[in-house]
Amino acid sequence: MALKIKLVKSFIGRKDDQIATANSMGLRNIGDQTIQPDNESTRGKIAKISHLIEVTEE
Repeated sequence: MALKIKLVKSFIGRKDDQIATANSMGLRNIGDQTIQPDNESTRGKIAKISHLIEVTEE
């Protein structure tokens, strides 16, 4: 199973660790999308920046 993740909100005013988490997933600009494996590591990253992204299952 994979997860499709899309960045929908800006990094302006966000904490550095939240920006770094999004960048580590390949999300740099609003509208960027990535497909990540559905595992505990990815779920932890999603939890950290859940207010900035949309997640759908592939």
